[in-house]
Amino acid sequence: MKQKRQINSLTVVIWILTALLIGAVAILIINLASHGYDWYQRYTHPIKFGESVGKFADEHGLDRFLVYAVIKTESGFNPNAVSNAGARGLMQIMPETFEWLRDYRFSREEAKFDIMFNPDDNIRYGVYLIAYHMRQFDNNIDNSLAAYHAGDGDVKRWLNDKQYSSDGKTLDKIPISQTAHYVNKVNKAYETYLKLYGS
Repeated sequence: MKQKRQINSLTVVIWILTALLIGAVAILIINLASHGYDWYQRYTHPIKFGESVGKFADEHGLDRFLVYAVIKTESGFNPNAVSNAGARGLMQIMPETFEWLRDYRFSREEAKFDIMFNPDDNIRYGVYLIAYHMRQFDNNIDNSLAAYHAGDGDVKRWLNDKQYSSDGKTLDKIPISQTAHYVNKVNKAYETYLKLYGS
């Protein structure tokens, strides 16, 4: 009889501990559901190289969160990234783009393409290029991102084609799927940055 009471007491203790454990797990799940996704997004959308991004974005009147979105999409914040096409660094600057920017914007400064592995130089070139396209296309972000990816010549041609632009100012459709995907991806990252860090 005494042994039976001990078994019953042990059963009650096990049930109480199980209920407490289930409650703790439920609270943890609720917290993760409400805060975990936000933490995950901050992990996948970091703020890195902030001094350079802030300096050059402010210099050209760009939203720094747009610059972060481009860096995230282009290289995932890897300063040593190299694409199959030969683009380098955080903002994936191509050799011919580097040469054009160096000669056109940076007064033929003595610089080799290797400086595109330097975050500060890469961001300086990349931010200038985005700002250049924003001036070209009346601050239209989609047009500017498409030009950053495919070149401004293609974007101008698409804007002059009624099947891609009804008003000659806005792209209704981007005919190159990779560029369309790129613009969409940067825009989504930009929205996330604004949601996470914008005031």
